[in-house]
Amino acid sequence: MKQPKILVVGSFVMDLIVGCERFPEEGETVIGTSFSTAAGGKGANQAVQAARLGAKVTMVGKVGDDDFGKRLIATAAEAGVDTSKVLVSRTQPSAVGNIQLETKNGQTNNRICVVPGANMDITLDDIAFLEEEIAEYDMVIIQFEIPMEINIAVAKFAAAKGVPLMVNAAPFAPVPEELLPYITYISPNEHEAGEMTGIKVTDLASAEAAVKKIVSTGIDNVIITLGSRGAVIGDGKEFVFSPAAKGVVSVDPTAAGDSFVGAFCTAICHGLSKEKAMEFANQTASVTVTGLGAMPSLPTLEQVRKIMIERGLAPEF
Repeated sequence: MKQPKILVVGSFVMDLIVGCERFPEEGETVIGTSFSTAAGGKGANQAVQAARLGAKVTMVGKVGDDDFGKRLIATAAEAGVDTSKVLVSRTQPSAVGNIQLETKNGQTNNRICVVPGANMDITLDDIAFLEEEIAEYDMVIIQFEIPMEINIAVAKFAAAKGVPLMVNAAPFAPVPEELLPYITYISPNEHEAGEMTGIKVTDLASAEAAVKKIVSTGIDNVIITLGSRGAVIGDGKEFVFSPAAKGVVSVDPTAAGDSFVGAFCTAICHGLSKEKAMEFANQTASVTVTGLGAMPSLPTLEQVRKIMIERGLAPEF
């Protein structure tokens, strides 16, 4: 089977993870229960996930000239990502994410504040080489943690060469009209979909309404991830719900959405149907939430295959 080639243009973030029994209220200090650091960033997470699932992945992004930057590049490279196109800012530090984890009743929720640093220092000159090189890839993935003008330029490059584009619409930002014609897949979570449409996504009916509204903007395929419930996908003609894995105890939901996107794109590039790709992505994300930290929790293809077989599912690749 042909190895998919995926290009990710996006962010690197060093996550600073604090565990606590409950989130502090405004003006309040609580005693934490744990602290750790982990390499992350939506772009890098998606690149690492696709690489661990067997895709040939190239990452384009920017880090600071600091220890965090060196560690971010090294972690992605160790996962098999081609980091030769990653740039180093001489003026901005590497991005950091402050992640608070609250554990209640055996489930963990998170709150995240990201300081973008070098991610916002990417320039059009930095990515100009992609105008021709982008033709080498089977899929391009972008997110909203880098300058929007960079995303628009990459989208235009991809469209000109006929390469499908996945937009992970996170963290929320209005999708520029200029970007809309170039999007093959868009993947917000339920909160981001609500911001995009004005429809509060609380069940399948509201998710379908949100999908239809986003499709009406001209986007071919809309995926809305629904956390522990699973995800839906629609194209204006079909609407499919793909349930999450059952009985999964979440240790840290950080990077679950990134895991889903990386897995979905890898599966699509392998030729799976949208429905089968959704199933594979849900199963992959279900492994991710059982580990602590962003990149460290992203599973390998062998891990996903094993758990799918244990659950009575047939891996397609």
